Amino acid sequence: MSIRSIDSRSHRRQHQALLLLLALLALWVTAACGGGDDDGGATTGTGVKVVATTTQIGALTREVAGGEVELTVLLSAGADAHDYEPSPKAVAQIKDARVVLVNGIGLDAWLDNVISGAGAERVVVVTDGIAIRGADAGQGGGVGDPHVWHDPENVKVMVDNIAAALSEADPEKAATFQGNGDAYKAKLDAVDAQVRALIDSIPAENRKIVTNHDSFGYFFDRYGIEYAGAIIPGTSKDAQPSAKELANLTDLIKREGVKAIFAEEEVDPKVARQLAADTGVAIVTGLYADSLGAPGSGAETVDGMLLSNATKIAEALR
Repeated sequence: MSIRSIDSRSHRRQHQALLLLLALLALWVTAACGGGDDDGGATTGTGVKVVATTTQIGALTREVAGGEVELTVLLSAGADAHDYEPSPKAVAQIKDARVVLVNGIGLDAWLDNVISGAGAERVVVVTDGIAIRGADAGQGGGVGDPHVWHDPENVKVMVDNIAAALSEADPEKAATFQGNGDAYKAKLDAVDAQVRALIDSIPAENRKIVTNHDSFGYFFDRYGIEYAGAIIPGTSKDAQPSAKELANLTDLIKREGVKAIFAEEEVDPKVARQLAADTGVAIVTGLYADSLGAPGSGAETVDGMLLSNATKIAEALR
């Protein structure tokens, strides 16, 4: 065997060893950073294990916990809770959690069977105590509009429910959770005033809105905006408008003098763009309806999302 062959084999072994070292280093970095996958599952903080289903609940839990729980948020920014399918990793995280925080009102109903199968220790519906739009009292509040976080007063109820759940799971930190929750509720009051000032700056005759789908009812009710109609019928983005529905909406936009059509970040704006072109009104994209924004968007917190949406609406309708 020649010296050149020995050198070549040695070089290949060194190269393979380097590749293996780099791969192990990448895995270590991912684990050290808390990880996460395409369907969410990012984990932060230390303490009792808590799972939140949606980005809104995750953000509120971070405000209340202040890093004092090990929080996993199943959905990532931009993901739609209506059609989420839990991965095996998510099922394992639910099984290991001390507390699972859910929205309820049908938004995260996909989790019901998972929770039963995983044997979650405690499940808390953070919207308990909120008056649900369109709910049928005869069905236990199980139906209605689930997008309650678009009203700061509803968000404050969610904060209280989260603080109570965390305090029960870790009583030694109850005072911290309560204090953090009270501080965030004060922040919500300040944002509520800012949003109201923005909406009040819109001439009364211009406060008519058409959206991609019906998800801002709580926001419109609180701030005195007239909901003219939605391109996608119902509160789920999965429905599709018929030709007749689009024709009726076109007539309504022209008849009522609607100034803009608003398209949510999570919904394909193709139909909204065509409707805007057909009616000659402006289209405004980038509102956050079913999910919060990604880090750095300014809408990664619930208060930031409320202010971001209000600013876009006010700028378009003034």
